[in-house]
Order: sequence, then C-alpha cells, then structure tokens
Amino acid sequence: MGHNFIRSHMHVNIHPVERWVRIVGGAVLVLLAFSGDQISSLYLFGVIPLLTGIIGFCPIYYLIGLNTNRWARVKVDRNKR
Repeated sequence: MGHNFIRSHMHVNIHPVERWVRIVGGAVLVLLAFSGDQISSLYLFGVIPLLTGIIGFCPIYYLIGLNTNRWARVKVDRNKR
C-alpha cells in the first residue's frame, strides 16, 4: 500500500520557480540558524521550505487542493478527458 499511495498522491505540485525560492530561502534560514552560538528556531522554519523545494511536493498544498505547477495541472486535465 505504501509505495502505491506515494506514487499516486505525491506528485509535484510546486512550480519550478517557487521550488527554487523555497530552496534558496530555506537554505538561507538554515545557515542563519547556525551562524550564532546556539541553534535558533530559524532552523525549523528553514528546513520545511528547503525539503518541500527539493522534493517538489507540498503536503499543505495537497490538503487544500492547490497546485502551482501548471505543467502537471495540464497533464492531469488531459488524462481526465
């Protein structure tokens, strides 16, 4: 069940430009978190966008039915016809 669920539900739902913004922004926050003497909470706020940008899948987008990746959206629309 696990592999089929992941394959059918975890498709790329983030636009490529948004993915790069998430990767760069997340990496900057992670680096800022480690720049001081102690690890700050910025680490948590940086890891989430960094990982979703690398993977290309946002679980929150999936839950609310949002898909900013227009190429995937066109592909899905063609398959429904």
